[in-house]
Amino acid sequence: MEITYADVKTKAKNLRFKNQAFINGHYVASASGNTFDCINPATGQVLTHVAACDREDVDKAVLAARHAFDKGVWSQTAPEKRKQILLAFADSIEKHQLELALLETLDMGKPISDSLNDVTYAVKSLRWNAEIIDKIYDQIAPTDPNVLALITREPIGVVGAVTPWNFPLYLACAKIGPALVTGNSVIIKPAEQSPLTTIFIAELAANAGVPEGVLNVIPGFGETAGQAMGLHAGIDAISFTGSTEVGKLFLKYSADSNMKRVSLECGGKSPNIVLTDCENLDQVAKQSAAGAFFNQGEVCCAPTRLLVADSIRDELVTKLVNFSKEFQPGDPLDPKTVMGAIVDQTQLQRVLKYIQTGKTEGATLVTGGNQVRQDTGGCFVEPTIFSKVHNAMTIAREEIFGPVLSVLSFKDEAEAIKIANDTHYGLAASLWTNDINKAHRIAKALRAGVVSVNCINSGDVTTPFGGYKQSGIGRESSFYGLEHYLEIKTTWIQLS
Repeated sequence: MEITYADVKTKAKNLRFKNQAFINGHYVASASGNTFDCINPATGQVLTHVAACDREDVDKAVLAARHAFDKGVWSQTAPEKRKQILLAFADSIEKHQLELALLETLDMGKPISDSLNDVTYAVKSLRWNAEIIDKIYDQIAPTDPNVLALITREPIGVVGAVTPWNFPLYLACAKIGPALVTGNSVIIKPAEQSPLTTIFIAELAANAGVPEGVLNVIPGFGETAGQAMGLHAGIDAISFTGSTEVGKLFLKYSADSNMKRVSLECGGKSPNIVLTDCENLDQVAKQSAAGAFFNQGEVCCAPTRLLVADSIRDELVTKLVNFSKEFQPGDPLDPKTVMGAIVDQTQLQRVLKYIQTGKTEGATLVTGGNQVRQDTGGCFVEPTIFSKVHNAMTIAREEIFGPVLSVLSFKDEAEAIKIANDTHYGLAASLWTNDINKAHRIAKALRAGVVSVNCINSGDVTTPFGGYKQSGIGRESSFYGLEHYLEIKTTWIQLS
């Protein structure tokens, strides 16, 4: 979509914000009447006041979702009809592309160009899931001739989805799509930092034909609405994307309630390994900088640990510094901006604290490290690169979720693998080499759910995404992403 800075600013001034919960097909205030401020991180100004839902609101949403599921208004609808409704839902999101992108940018601080791409990815995800709805076949087991054993897939029931603040629209659709396509009712809680697009699309789903109670949106805080969902015995499964710390809480909530199924896509500290036989260091530097600083570094699989062979480290760092200049923060509403604002003041201070810790622990700051554009009232940080980082340092071990890249070095392939795997995360990894044998060997040795060779964070809706170790449980996208939302039933029929 071709847009101008002037067009974007004009459209932004005329936006109207939907700010209530969406329960049983209608926008409603929270039961308590409480709200919270939704703040533009680029200016510090309040955009609107959003319904702060709690346990009573979750109870209402679960009641509506369970009633819809048991009545079969969606779960028993023919796959072809469900497909057409979901395709109409995707079309409606596409029709409102600019409006949704503006909501995302104002709410979360990312550049408008990135927000437009996010809408595109959200639409693709919904359409892909819609198209597979009538292509999922059940099975017959191999048995004796006098037995018919059916293996069938059934919707699990009421699904709770909890999304993070960094890709609010895309990740909402990445959960809504497979949950609805498999016949479930859904209750989704967007992050309190960026709830506006999820609230907005609830009405689009209803207008497309999703029945009342099948899709509900509960804005609120993690410790109230999120906890209430995690502990609710009426929710059969939870799909959570966010920090490892909060992901562990949902495992506890499951144990303390009804042993609901839990899928977790959590934190990461992804290694990005560059071997000496990689010839195009300009390409490595360009993609490594983009991977680390895209979306202000607020990406779970961002390649924030750059592992470089000793002999080429200094050369690559010089190139990285040059490419990082392209990511200077600017007004997120300007289509030319490539890096926007950190999501809120809390995250801003967290990022700045990590930068100070890197200095204190002896890493070499080669560029960035400062808060900028303070006159705007917004939360902006320069792209920051540390060199001569050791894997024991805090900035190399903990997820920062900001534009901070750590450069580590290694002597040989074995040490590179050891450093890469020396983390309790295992979400993604990247590797640069011209040797296909090394590519296969090292990729197999890396303990990560996604390994990209000669590129950064590659994949799409057709490939599974998820992590090893404390980066999560389960997978999203592709056919593998449907499994969390389905029960497998065996029906054994003895024939006479």
